[in-house]
Amino acid sequence: MAEATIDIVAMGDAIVDVIASCDDQFLIDHDLPKGSMQLLTPAQADSLYSAMGQAREMSGGSAANSMAGVAAMGGKSAFIGQVAEDQLGMIFEHDMHALGVHFETPTLIGGPPTGRCLILVTPDAQRTMNTAPGASHELSVDGLDHELIRSASILYLEGYLWGPEKPRAAMMKAVEIAHDAGRNVAFTLSESVCIAGRKEGFAAMIDGGGVDLLFANEDEVLQLTGRTDVDAALAELRAKVPTLVVTHGPDGASAIRDGEMIRIPAAPVSQVVDTTGAGDLFAAGFLTAHCKGASLERCLWTGAIAAGEVIQHYGARPITDLKAKIGL
Repeated sequence: MAEATIDIVAMGDAIVDVIASCDDQFLIDHDLPKGSMQLLTPAQADSLYSAMGQAREMSGGSAANSMAGVAAMGGKSAFIGQVAEDQLGMIFEHDMHALGVHFETPTLIGGPPTGRCLILVTPDAQRTMNTAPGASHELSVDGLDHELIRSASILYLEGYLWGPEKPRAAMMKAVEIAHDAGRNVAFTLSESVCIAGRKEGFAAMIDGGGVDLLFANEDEVLQLTGRTDVDAALAELRAKVPTLVVTHGPDGASAIRDGEMIRIPAAPVSQVVDTTGAGDLFAAGFLTAHCKGASLERCLWTGAIAAGEVIQHYGARPITDLKAKIGL
């Protein structure tokens, strides 16, 4: 097996986040359950955007945020995702390059616009996400860079992109390429809403040995397994994936590998401002430490520190020197 030249290559939604503060009444008035994630049509996104207050725009997307975090921690990362030939697409491409993330997926011409996520943050720091995927769901097998996938130690996939047929086929092909090259595949379930309607597809991929490292939270493992007890759900999944990593919100995170289970508390923070990107940066920290050969406990702590940094400011990407904080 050839030596990897990149730590992690990810596939996911190429999205530009539009973030604004709001009060609880705004969510009620627009029938938006707090803390949830909704999929919007372009017209619905236009309507909600016009009602939002002053907003800030920054590139987002779950796996893309993770790769930005990996780069900020000194890792070598790459991203495969679809943007359109428009202003938001240019913003996304610029931001990825500026962060040091390899991103060369050919631009979509003549299709839907670049995806955007309208994120509403309430005073309690909870975020309600409203996503119009647009061009991101047009990613196809033709958009894959086979050599890039073969060159990375880990292929990282997000559940958000698993639903639509076209990008799902691209992901399955990428898994085949990675495993044929002797690489590992990491997968995040992303969000509970992603499991509804995709449970069988997720389960088939996991049961078929397509996943070497699985990221999930407690609610997601319960939904995926159909269990009502977290311990029973973990016991079922740990038999199917070599490494299982589960986040427990403010109660920390745990990981199971080779019969060993490690659990840590959440990293201390001074103030929670915006929980957007917490899971993305946790995965980034865990994977970065994993690629450097760190212990399971150190991987968890690196993820917790990265997640703790991003929830102390608006936006889903780090703004402080994460490399110095994690000390890898």
